[in-house]
Amino acid sequence: MRGAEHEQLIERQLTLLLRRVQHLHGLSAPDRTDRTDSADSADGTDLDRSGYGILSRIADSGPQRLSALALAFGLDPSTITRQVQALESQGLLERQRDPRDRRASLLRLTEAGHARLGDTRRLRVQRLRDAMSAWSAEDRSTFGRLLADFNEAVGRTVPAHGGDPEPS
Repeated sequence: MRGAEHEQLIERQLTLLLRRVQHLHGLSAPDRTDRTDSADSADGTDLDRSGYGILSRIADSGPQRLSALALAFGLDPSTITRQVQALESQGLLERQRDPRDRRASLLRLTEAGHARLGDTRRLRVQRLRDAMSAWSAEDRSTFGRLLADFNEAVGRTVPAHGGDPEPS
């Protein structure tokens, strides 16, 4: 296989991976084949993509201003506001005064938010374990290392949105 053929194969595999990861991370029960972005799963632990991303960002990087979240995700503030309001209404996020600027507020996870994110992360890790159950420990390690290298390389080539936190 020549260089261009390698890149074409990788591009096709990435497209397939993106679709499958949506399902891998979006389905909680085997009969929920239509679910890719609904707010609640059959078992009540899973989060939609935007909720998971927002809660993960705050859990991994600490309390955030709404504007910092919008920048980090490359979204319009009105879009991130709606997503944050949904998480607040579910009791997963709360606002606190920013000690550096009392006019502003910081978003932080509630106890329920930490619990829901933890449950969702455990569920997602279990799905990955199931998907890679036939892989050797060495293959899983190699894949993890190469995927981290790939993510770093892609991060250097795409426009920055305030920096992505390292995955937990």
